[in-house]
Amino acid sequence: MIYDTDPWLKPFKDAIDSRHSNILKIKEKFAGDGLLSKAVNNHLYYGMHNDGQGHWIFREWAPNANKIYLIGDFNNWKRTEAYALKPVGNGNWEIILDDIFLNHGTLYKLFIEWPGGGAERLPAYVTRAVQDPVTKQFCAQVWAPEKPYKWRHRKPGKRPNPLIYECHIGMATEKEKVGTFDEFRTDVLPKIADLGYDTIQIMALQEHPYYGSFGYQVSNFFALSSRFGTPEEFKALVDEAHGYGIAVVMDIVHSHSVDNEAEGLGKFDGKEDLYFYGGHQGRHPAWGSRCFDYGKDETKYFLLSNCKFWMEEYHIDGFRFDGVTSMLYWDHGLGKDFVGYDNYFNSGVDENAVAYLALANILIHEMNKDAFTIAEDVSGMAGLAAPFDCGGVGFDFRMSMGVADNWIKWIKELSDDQWSMGEMWWQLTNKREDEKTISYAECHDQAMVGDKTIAFRLMDAQMYTSMNKDSKSLVVDRGIALHKMIRLVTMATAGNGYLTFMGNEFGHPEWIDFPREGNGWSYKYARRQWSLAEPDYLRYKYLRNFDKAMIKLEKETDLLASKPELLVQDEQKKILIFKRNNCIFALNFNPTSSFSDYGFAAPAGKYEGVLDTDANEFDGFSRIKNGEAHFTVQEKSQNGNGKYDSTLFLYLPCRTAIVLKKLD
Repeated sequence: MIYDTDPWLKPFKDAIDSRHSNILKIKEKFAGDGLLSKAVNNHLYYGMHNDGQGHWIFREWAPNANKIYLIGDFNNWKRTEAYALKPVGNGNWEIILDDIFLNHGTLYKLFIEWPGGGAERLPAYVTRAVQDPVTKQFCAQVWAPEKPYKWRHRKPGKRPNPLIYECHIGMATEKEKVGTFDEFRTDVLPKIADLGYDTIQIMALQEHPYYGSFGYQVSNFFALSSRFGTPEEFKALVDEAHGYGIAVVMDIVHSHSVDNEAEGLGKFDGKEDLYFYGGHQGRHPAWGSRCFDYGKDETKYFLLSNCKFWMEEYHIDGFRFDGVTSMLYWDHGLGKDFVGYDNYFNSGVDENAVAYLALANILIHEMNKDAFTIAEDVSGMAGLAAPFDCGGVGFDFRMSMGVADNWIKWIKELSDDQWSMGEMWWQLTNKREDEKTISYAECHDQAMVGDKTIAFRLMDAQMYTSMNKDSKSLVVDRGIALHKMIRLVTMATAGNGYLTFMGNEFGHPEWIDFPREGNGWSYKYARRQWSLAEPDYLRYKYLRNFDKAMIKLEKETDLLASKPELLVQDEQKKILIFKRNNCIFALNFNPTSSFSDYGFAAPAGKYEGVLDTDANEFDGFSRIKNGEAHFTVQEKSQNGNGKYDSTLFLYLPCRTAIVLKKLD
């Protein structure tokens, strides 16, 4: 158990055992002695289904309803008894229609009446919702194409050390519009494959009324967002990714639901707490959204079935669970410093949410042993990414969110000569031994309007004037050099995986700002300017070249399969050197001073330079000979961790990182 490997958890042994036992009881309640994944099938019961025998069957759970009507194109949106659902017990309603009444593409809604009122609603389990371009209202749509999609490629297999390319379909186009699944598949997927990333993490797939929410205000949990295209077009994207050997991870939002009633689950059958907590616990004070009641069986079935649906229907290889911190704590972790392990096991924890997340992980891994899950959590809850059998919640990875925060802090608040190599090493490598993590220098969060990407923080307005190769700018020279070093040291010290957000690999300029009233509903900043990284005369191309070389290095040396080992942290000279697998990473963050014959203790042998941030192909100054061999000498160096009896001497130019591979 996790308290056997971490002595700081010993005082919480009873709480951990009790949590584990409670989850097992819920699993047994749902599945008995069988598999949880076999017992959870709400998506097959509720919603619109064709029985294959000439009938459409529609079911809904609405225990507070007095009457439910199916309305749509087929009956001029009128409530008639011919389309009234019948109560079938336990709050369930059902209607069976001959298939001549409903066809592929038919639009429909529910009209639900309850004591004291009634309104139109979209079904809770709707799998297709489309927005009217004029009224902006959403309708459910029957989706039953004559030729179901035929999958061509196998799933890509396990990802013990994923290299993740985070992306958003709508803003992946260079045109000032909403991008599509087909455009992403043909235009962007080949770029990702060429860079070498083996996983894409796709945002905003679940239907959301407001495009500018980045997909985090979900209304229809089973519906693929129709603004990007059809289910078949998304399946083709996933299939082609698998053909490239790229896994597809979905950003799944189970942390809250949009408050909307016409499109979402708000007051679905007239009651506030159908799927949500009642009272103040049912409303998120910062997000203006509804909070799920994870203690209610119907809610757990709804969300667990949602995981299963996406895996079955779209061959999703895993999930990044958004807003996990908000789920775990009754106060959503707002304004809270998580100091001390007691925060993870006291009354402030919503144990219902912990149980749900554990059950979700059990179900996902039962369905596909190679699937993987990632938790977005800032609280550092111990055991979150530890195996369930060991007393953990069962996530495969957790986001190492402090890494990006620290890069912003150092760049924003400190001059270059104030950067501490010791603090850098500590913050980049401070991870729990029993949990796997994904590191990143920046994701989509750091690019949102009001913030700045690393490239923009480093170079700011000069990105508009001096990104031409012929331009002479010390600001841009510094920015280009540090952009490469920051990415390299983040990837090379990552716990078990690495992530970047699309476009950031070549230093995409400016910020992300979705169309909204305040910007005149403009798409100018809700797109990716891929063409910037193509011309030889612009410096973006060389940052992309470096990112590709860096990812190639990891894959060829299997860096992330081992742990990093610190060799040197030289605060005076601003040098950080560490070993990982059979490679040595030597980084000189000094803004002005280069060092010849810089000696340090290292494993004896011959080394070859395999990556150099200062190389001409990466828009550097080529101060180091390409592919130069280096040999250790048999003498003890005081500069190092004291573990090795040989010394390696290197030339370390300022603002340069080099990687050496041990040959023998």
